[in-house]
Amino acid sequence: MRISMIALAAAAALSAGLAQAETATYGIDPTHTFATFEISHFGAAVNRGRFDKKEGSVQLDKAAKTGKVEITFDATSINSGTAAFDKHLQSADLFNAPQFPTFKFVGDKFTFDGDKVTSVAGNLTLLGKTAPLTLTAKQFNCYQSPMLKREVCGGDFEATIDRTQWGMNYGIDWGFPKNVHLVVQVEAVKQ
Repeated sequence: MRISMIALAAAAALSAGLAQAETATYGIDPTHTFATFEISHFGAAVNRGRFDKKEGSVQLDKAAKTGKVEITFDATSINSGTAAFDKHLQSADLFNAPQFPTFKFVGDKFTFDGDKVTSVAGNLTLLGKTAPLTLTAKQFNCYQSPMLKREVCGGDFEATIDRTQWGMNYGIDWGFPKNVHLVVQVEAVKQ
């Protein structure tokens, strides 16, 4: 009986080690990763912008269906296509880039449907405040890159957030909406 308990414990330890060994690390590909936002402008048009500088990594264990993602975006790299609007977006009215030059998403609750990631839940830290955020995958895939000769995983993720959760209240009194649509396009290369 004692020998079979020892064998069972050894098998459990070996299995735990194998599951850990399946976790792969992927580096964010900055040429295929962007966070964009869309917010209505008095119901007449939609203001859009994106953040051009970002860095981060993804840890993914496909067998255990677990993972962790950390992506930091540079608020000073906001790009709406209009320099004057970019300057206002970076001001204390909105992203306050002089005081908070970056914002970060950390997600560690991955939901899968088969081999496909369907959502990632975690926290968004913006303007010095942290609040929950769940990004829903509109598509997700892993593939062997013919150019990089390595595996690449990525997808398009979306969420609609209430910007006032992070203290971004500019324009609310004038009728600007508090809801902002986020689209995060991400690809990461296996290291």
